[in-house]
Amino acid sequence: GASCMDLMLHRITKDYGEELAFWVADQMIYSAPRTSTNAQRMSVLNKTGVRHVKLAQTVDLMWANLEDPIPPSELADVIGLSTRQLERLFQRYLETSPKKYYLSLRLEKARNLLRQTPMPIIDIAVACGFESPSHFSKCYKKHYGTLPSRERAFETQ
Repeated sequence: GASCMDLMLHRITKDYGEELAFWVADQMIYSAPRTSTNAQRMSVLNKTGVRHVKLAQTVDLMWANLEDPIPPSELADVIGLSTRQLERLFQRYLETSPKKYYLSLRLEKARNLLRQTPMPIIDIAVACGFESPSHFSKCYKKHYGTLPSRERAFETQ
């Protein structure tokens, strides 16, 4: 899949330069080499099975703005829906509200950062759009049943 292509393009960049890597990507009809900082995540369709353009656009906006979450009313404006229409869309297809879904995305990213990086918990809280480390810990515990510090301790054992 895409990760194999990314690895190959990374090696080409390292050994032969960025210009050749972009040329190879173009020949393979691949958008561009992704760096290690680019998120690799499943599309809304693959993750949820939902085929609704406005919903996919909203979730993509959410993913792109985890550090500074956009209020549901603004998301609705950008997508061209009323706030109520957006809420009904999320309820119908994802069985949750936009606000709760957004929180779950932020917590999912936080969990991945806890498990895969040495980032301090305070930095993870900020990177995932939480007002404070204590608010982050409270939300994390409610969602996953454990504190972020315990999650990290478990992963390092």
